[in-house]
Amino acid sequence: MSKKLFVGNLPFKAGGNELKTLFSKYGEIEEATVISDKFTNRSKGFGFVTFTNDADADKAVKELNEFEFEGRKLTVNEAKPREERN
Repeated sequence: MSKKLFVGNLPFKAGGNELKTLFSKYGEIEEATVISDKFTNRSKGFGFVTFTNDADADKAVKELNEFEFEGRKLTVNEAKPREERN
């Protein structure tokens, strides 16, 4: 089963490729996405990484939470389901 991680406090110049490169050291990645503003296309400073293996995802959380990446300390944890908006 796959596990999706939330990655916060990303440098604004980081993209999906940088995210995938950083996290692929811990296992096979299904998807790595940085969320961008739909009007300006500028990064919002967070993204998601989906691992194919739960154990690899857990190891990445343990190793990369509070990890300094390009001058910023990352926040990495398991992603929560998106809440409904009105």
